[in-house]
Amino acid sequence: MQHKNAQKPRRKYDASFKSEVVSMIASGRPVPEIARSLGIGENIIYRWRKKALDGSQTTAEATESNTPSQVSLFEHLALQKRLREVEMERDILKKAVGIFSRLQ
Repeated sequence: MQHKNAQKPRRKYDASFKSEVVSMIASGRPVPEIARSLGIGENIIYRWRKKALDGSQTTAEATESNTPSQVSLFEHLALQKRLREVEMERDILKKAVGIFSRLQ
């Protein structure tokens, strides 16, 4: 009798593959599209992206231990994240100005 929840063997991905997937995200391709084309789960791609963005290394450490293309990719992803945050803050402030201008 087979067990219903038999685990599938885990697939392992090397660092260059992960780096390539993260660069696809940086180039603007949506994660669901990448996941479908490569046949891997979206969650794992989001995890790789988060790890690339957060990185346990500072930028100075990253420049010493990684290739220039990897460093620029990490910086690019970090800047994209910061840009989204600043745009969200701007939109909130625009809405607040609109609300307060109606009150006067």
